[in-house]
Amino acid sequence: MFEALIDGLFLVLQWKAFTLMLVGMGLGFMVGLLPGIGGPATLALMLPFVFKMSPAEAFAFLLGMHAVAATTGDITSVLFGVPGEGLSAAVVVDGHPMAKRGEAGRALGAALMSSLLGAVIGAVALALAIPIVRPLVLTFGSPELFMLSVLGISCITSLSGLGARGQIRGFSMGLLGLLFSTIGQERQAGSLRFDMGLMYLWDGLDLVPVLVGIFAIPEIVDLAVRGTAIAGERPPEELQHGVLEGIKDTFRHFWLVFRCSIIGVFVGIMPGAGGGVAQWMAYAHSVQSARDATDRERFGKGDIRGVLGPGAANNSKEGGELIPTVAFGVPGSGAMAILLGAFMIMGLLPGPDMLTKHLAVTYSMVWTLVIANVIAVILCLFVLNQLAKVTYINGGLIIPIVLLLVFVGSYTANGQIADLIVTFLFGLLGYFMVLLGWPRPPFVLGFVLGKLIETYLFISVSRYGFAWLTHPIVVLLIMLTAVVIAYPFIQEYRRRSREAVHA
Repeated sequence: MFEALIDGLFLVLQWKAFTLMLVGMGLGFMVGLLPGIGGPATLALMLPFVFKMSPAEAFAFLLGMHAVAATTGDITSVLFGVPGEGLSAAVVVDGHPMAKRGEAGRALGAALMSSLLGAVIGAVALALAIPIVRPLVLTFGSPELFMLSVLGISCITSLSGLGARGQIRGFSMGLLGLLFSTIGQERQAGSLRFDMGLMYLWDGLDLVPVLVGIFAIPEIVDLAVRGTAIAGERPPEELQHGVLEGIKDTFRHFWLVFRCSIIGVFVGIMPGAGGGVAQWMAYAHSVQSARDATDRERFGKGDIRGVLGPGAANNSKEGGELIPTVAFGVPGSGAMAILLGAFMIMGLLPGPDMLTKHLAVTYSMVWTLVIANVIAVILCLFVLNQLAKVTYINGGLIIPIVLLLVFVGSYTANGQIADLIVTFLFGLLGYFMVLLGWPRPPFVLGFVLGKLIETYLFISVSRYGFAWLTHPIVVLLIMLTAVVIAYPFIQEYRRRSREAVHA
């Protein structure tokens, strides 16, 4: 295995493979900056170009592009409040408020450095898991995946405000997100729900227009109303040490970054869970790691930990998603499903052969993830201070550009005008949620997890009846879910008890 690890490194460092990786990284960088387009769409577009490549060259090109798109997607999330990818919206929650405070450089430095650490931890997990992953993946059937999704939904308690009022609002928004996720054709029986006679809604609402609308439009309206730059009127001189401070923050909160990276890897291993689940679970864990209720209040208003957690999970999940893809041919996400097409084009069969005969090619993927992210982060760090200055440009000049990015990103989701209408409508919903103080993250979490929960529950009940509730891992996950739901209430009770004693 050690020899295969070294051979994999040499495969990536060959001039042709390395050059193709750099080309892929350049494409990934541009795609990451464009809201809504995302890595999977770009992978699909680039797949025909790998026919003449060797396996190592093809994976260096495709994975280099995919890894960097996930990293640079955080840049527009922080600067403009527009998710670079539909699944990278969690960084917006605290990253954009920091940009409004004039701390865009710090937020970007933290996002990129945590992404780098997450990518390295994900790649190490991939390298270590290759021989031992089979029992873990085979242990998780539909009941276990259902409970894992419910565990993700339970994180709503962490994403809501403090007190009973905040919790009620959080759960209400989570349920509203679940309701919107049921629009369209029911997957099992094929019956139509809430389609209002529109063929567009048969496949349900697409994630990209919904998320881009609900996060980006309110920020654009706010910027137009204020009539100033994104960061107000602070002088650009304040940017000088911001990026370095963000890098230091990553190492100050190293154990949080490490834990969120592990969450990303674990969620990535579970087929179908996807990056959105990983990011929001990591964000919820960051909130739960707060010392007390007062400390939790800082989240959503520009807390650096709210950037570090999702940033780390965003990239560590790439290594996790590759594990079931390589080991069993079971794609961990939409992007990995497209990557399976590259396996077929190369004449490679995912499974035991990738862990024996083609082990060097498998390890070349590990090295690609690490090298691509190291190069991307180093290059980005040189230009971040200049990028952060965008937040000091007058809002009147920024708004048309951001609006163009928003609607181009939304339109590319399905190539339909209806996507633009969905973006506008959810933008209105997002604006009123901000205006009235209703939290947006629980809505997003409910919407992202809704379809997964429905599918896994149907399969579990159809196959096992209610006996699946007695599965050992299911019981363990039920207990863990109960702890996650109760923890914020316990924190609030302890805070009130301390205040009563001091009074």
